[in-house]
Amino acid sequence: MTILKISGGHPLYGDVTVGGAKNSTVALIPAAILADSPVELDMVPDILDVHNLMLILQSMNVTSDFSDGVLNIDPTNILEGELPGKAIKSLRASYYFMGALLGKFHRATISFPGGDNIGPRPIDQHIRAFKALGAEVSESDDSVDINATEHGLHGASIFFDMVSVGATINTILAAVKADGVTTISNAAKEPEIIDIASFLNSMGAKIRGAGTDVIRIQGVNHLQAKATHTIIPDRIEAGTYLTLAAAIGKGINVKNVIPEHLQAYTAKLIEAGVQLEIGEDSIYVPKTGKLNGIEVKTAPFPGFATDLQQPITPMLFKADDDSVIHDTIYPERQNHIAQLQKMGANIRVNPTDNSIIISKSDNLHGTTVQAGEIRAGASLVIAGLMAQGQTTIENADNILRGYDNITNKLTNLHANVQMIDQDD
Repeated sequence: MTILKISGGHPLYGDVTVGGAKNSTVALIPAAILADSPVELDMVPDILDVHNLMLILQSMNVTSDFSDGVLNIDPTNILEGELPGKAIKSLRASYYFMGALLGKFHRATISFPGGDNIGPRPIDQHIRAFKALGAEVSESDDSVDINATEHGLHGASIFFDMVSVGATINTILAAVKADGVTTISNAAKEPEIIDIASFLNSMGAKIRGAGTDVIRIQGVNHLQAKATHTIIPDRIEAGTYLTLAAAIGKGINVKNVIPEHLQAYTAKLIEAGVQLEIGEDSIYVPKTGKLNGIEVKTAPFPGFATDLQQPITPMLFKADDDSVIHDTIYPERQNHIAQLQKMGANIRVNPTDNSIIISKSDNLHGTTVQAGEIRAGASLVIAGLMAQGQTTIENADNILRGYDNITNKLTNLHANVQMIDQDD
């Protein structure tokens, strides 16, 4: 188990540079196996999910090497085989191998994916899309078998009952080499989907409409990488550091951001009283004074991201009046609440509507807490930096799954933090 020790209560300052988007990266790596040539990805974050995905690639005889943010993947000798259950169970995004393998071989057998415990995230819409494209799907024990080897994959009109990033990406991966035209209606519009489509189009795919609610895909026979693909900046990491800067900073510049990807989030920071200086690719956060309580309602992009409702929470402990968070995407995403209460935070759940009520909390104190999942862990990091005394975050592996070089980045902001692997 990895633990993170934080000595809090000290103002932070300086520059921090955001890495490549985790939510793009974990789809781009499975997408790479669709290529008929080696692939190079740049601005790849050094996170545990990347290393777990590389283990899955290895099980398929796909070689990969990762250094200084550049990931090279060679799928030219790919073999079908049983995917490693432990790696599959460790991250939710492993389900993108369903669409990628279906597109590559017209069949896939994969264990049901794991990942963060943030409430139900069914894959029924993925399955319906695969069936519409011509695949037969069966479930047995803890795995799902998807097969279109008899008749192949064909274009189809697909309408999602609800907006789903995962289902949208998986359908693109399955349809990109299918015969004919596939139309996805009520598609998710997240920047990461545009990133995936740009990557595939650079190799010869014909995907139009990514970033809108209707995506059209003309199937092609081959995908050939022609240039390095640079991953977009991680808007969730950027938002996390913006919150940290507002909560405990005395002047922090967050670099390598795309402000348009953060508009719903920065609007709420400004509403709360944070004075942001937004540039073309950076956002400066001066020392924050008086804060107001706000109401947050998560929504699919371009709304307020569910992945940012936990990271914004510690900042709201400084507000003079109550704040309310409604997570409409994952209402059970509340792993952080009991842990923050152990630190002296005044935070609770309203049983009537499952909303989270955050009240002014002046006396956060360090203690031992558990990072139940990635974004809950991020909120504990910020709270630990705000708190007096030492905070010990156990299960910090979850934080490392989503935050690139977090110890170095915090140290460069003059934080007193130490990551310890207790197995050593």
